[in-house]
Amino acid sequence: MGGFPFSAIVGQDEMKRALLIAAVDARIGGVMIFGDRGTGKSTAARALAATLPLIKIVEGCRFNCDPDQPHDCPDHCSSNRARKISVPFVDLPLGSTEDRVLGSLDLERALAHGEKQFEPGLLAKAHRGFLYIDEINLLEDHVVDLLLDVAASGENLVERDGLSIRHNARFVLVGSGNPEEGELRPQLLDRFGLSVEVRTPQDISERVEIMKRCDANEQDGASFAAAWAAEDAKVLRRIARAKAALPSVETPESILSDMAELCKAVGADGLRGELTLMRASRAVAALDGKKTVTRAHLKSIAPLALRHRLRRNILDETGSTVRIERALEELFG
Repeated sequence: MGGFPFSAIVGQDEMKRALLIAAVDARIGGVMIFGDRGTGKSTAARALAATLPLIKIVEGCRFNCDPDQPHDCPDHCSSNRARKISVPFVDLPLGSTEDRVLGSLDLERALAHGEKQFEPGLLAKAHRGFLYIDEINLLEDHVVDLLLDVAASGENLVERDGLSIRHNARFVLVGSGNPEEGELRPQLLDRFGLSVEVRTPQDISERVEIMKRCDANEQDGASFAAAWAAEDAKVLRRIARAKAALPSVETPESILSDMAELCKAVGADGLRGELTLMRASRAVAALDGKKTVTRAHLKSIAPLALRHRLRRNILDETGSTVRIERALEELFG
């Protein structure tokens, strides 16, 4: 395994939890991570992707098709041969064009052979993996909108240059940014499933431990990874058990009512808040090895699921997290 081990990341428990939830249920709709530079945002997402087991793809397929699942692929891949690859982790650079993201006509082939062929974009490369966007608040809004549409539907439809192509594009969308460099529009932010706020650690012992682990990884990455391999294996088993258990986790009617009450109390627009609370609470219950969602699961996940959905209240300048915690206390004690 390359890179920094997921289990070796010091602190930032909320960010790690959000990523685990998204890994268990991709329908959550992605994770938005806002915070200071150098707080491990991209390191955590990359580390989790590297922790996950290899996936099987059809030999020669450019769309990461799963040989064990029925697929309608633009490559018409029908080979019985399969190979294993690491879970895709795709960085989307700032300034990426629609063609680069969605895919486009292969101009070289068209000019050389007179054939129209689709050249897959970054969304195809990210299928069954992670798509990471650093400084997403600096990305053009229409590109972010396209990404969120595909992340929600699990499909990419491209109609241009005389081509009409549809392919699967299911991935965990992770965006990060620094609020000082511009905020994401509320309409776009609302479409992310979970929102995490990360800050530079203030505990001295924690900062010292971060330095020691980063230094150990730089000195001998292989030995450092080996030292944390057992802990990462535990994370992997926990995710696998949670994914297997997720369909059977029950959400009682009373808990669904609690979710609706909470969203109404904090003034969350639309119903995305309730749906995210429901899915995220189930994922947390599955990660905890529980068969039924409880109010404790709801309370633990509420700030992650709702803090980015609140309207600014000119009469209440307290932060959104404080407003959610206050509503939880008033409703449930």
